[in-house]
Amino acid sequence: MLKAVIVDVDDTLCLTEAASFDLENEVLARMGRPPMSREIHLATWGEVLLDAMPHRSPGLDLDVFARLFPIYHQQYLADGRLDVIPPENLEALDRLVESGHTILLLTSRAEAEIRHMLEPDHVLATRVTHAYHQGNTQFRKPDPRAFDELLAETGFRPDQCVYVGDSPGDALAAGGAGIRFVACLQSGVRRLDDFDARFVTAAVETFPEIASLSF
Repeated sequence: MLKAVIVDVDDTLCLTEAASFDLENEVLARMGRPPMSREIHLATWGEVLLDAMPHRSPGLDLDVFARLFPIYHQQYLADGRLDVIPPENLEALDRLVESGHTILLLTSRAEAEIRHMLEPDHVLATRVTHAYHQGNTQFRKPDPRAFDELLAETGFRPDQCVYVGDSPGDALAAGGAGIRFVACLQSGVRRLDDFDARFVTAAVETFPEIASLSF
């Protein structure tokens, strides 16, 4: 029986690729760097930010970028330009909670990039039981061991979980861990044929559809 619904954040729970593209280019501009192309951002979307940035902006001083990024990240959050969770997605989480499922987050974000979503006054506080990120996990997707801490701490078996994500790497990680995977295609960044079909249990065009799936 399905007990836990594990949810990715970026372009799954909330649509963030376009806003992140603008944010990262703003930081590059403040550093006097030329903007990255949308193509390279899309090609590296889903990678850990500081791992992706040398590809997005070759020759980048990564230490300076890492120092400036949190400043502009907070500005984008304050302006409501990033991490806005649509009401219909929150309603879908409510339906899952009401049906007895535990909601967990698993993201490749750094702890500082997810911390605001874990505050007690955030809209997710009454819906999400716990979040796993770079600060409390040893491995990153697509490595299946990205789920190690989550499974160990919750006691859930892989067959009791489903992971909802937007990238082929999400599918590989879940499949390797023996966890069912739902591909969320709402962002339009990927198509279903981008995924390894062996690891896709179901696909949805919009996030709220997950509340109607049966496993």
